[in-house]
Amino acid sequence: MIEIQNLTKHYGEIKAIEDMTFTVEKGEILGFLGPNGAGKTTTMNIITGYIPSTSGTVKVSGYDIMDQPREVKKRIGYMPEHPPLYLDMTVKDYLDFSASLKEVDKKTWKSQKNDIMELVKITHVQHRLIRNLSKGYRQRVGLAQALVGAPEVLILDEPTVGLDPKQIIEIRKLIKALGKSHTIILSSHILPEVSAVCERVVIINKGKIVAVDTPEQLSKNLVDYSKFTITIAGPDKKVKELLQQVYGIIEIEVQNKIRENEFSYIVEADKEVDVRKPIFHKLAEHGYPILELKSLSMSLEEIFLQLTTEEKEVN
Repeated sequence: MIEIQNLTKHYGEIKAIEDMTFTVEKGEILGFLGPNGAGKTTTMNIITGYIPSTSGTVKVSGYDIMDQPREVKKRIGYMPEHPPLYLDMTVKDYLDFSASLKEVDKKTWKSQKNDIMELVKITHVQHRLIRNLSKGYRQRVGLAQALVGAPEVLILDEPTVGLDPKQIIEIRKLIKALGKSHTIILSSHILPEVSAVCERVVIINKGKIVAVDTPEQLSKNLVDYSKFTITIAGPDKKVKELLQQVYGIIEIEVQNKIRENEFSYIVEADKEVDVRKPIFHKLAEHGYPILELKSLSMSLEEIFLQLTTEEKEVN
């Protein structure tokens, strides 16, 4: 759906982005992450045709943004971090204006308009001036504008910035619902939001891609061990002795005492060794049942910090 090849943008001597290559598949919600100044907004502005690249190509549905910009722009809905709202317009008039700018056929727009307003839950404020709306509703209007013309691709830059927790949850649910019928690039500083919504992430730092993968796979690639919690009914000292005898286990730490002779542990093991069966057999021999075993992986925040502070590349 979206193909980006060797994308580069220089502002004089400053390299905003350099040799960036990635794809977004049809129907995918892709998280686009990076620290402030990493080049996220520059990349999104190039994809949408707002600014040109220095070199490289961007194709959407096979159309090149440089050679066929109108065809690309027909297929993209863009919601920038600060949606360009006209505060003296009503919501309805603003959406009508957006439809005229996008050259949406009048009959088509008539059938689309109510569906879009219903989808983003702004039907009841359609006759209100935008200046009188809350921040949350203004964000919804900005999202509605991006949906005008039924674009195949949505590019959302910080769609929940400045919203309260309840509004963030509502917009997050809406983005997940939109992902069923659109290809989405989502840029956000709220990393739990990206984890909850996106199947795959692109992380950039200083204008270069440092990782492209699922959060789960990135977590596996970034550490040399597997980590899990295990709850065992048995005396702490004896249980630890038995666990230490299992080949592949690196470190054991008591996490919590649940009750008398029942503890939870954090265990680190060689990621190349599956220690689950040996643990089961070792504890079963002594009559110490496993009550719970749960794998732990790096959070997206931990992955992000490691990649953008150490600049370690993961392919």
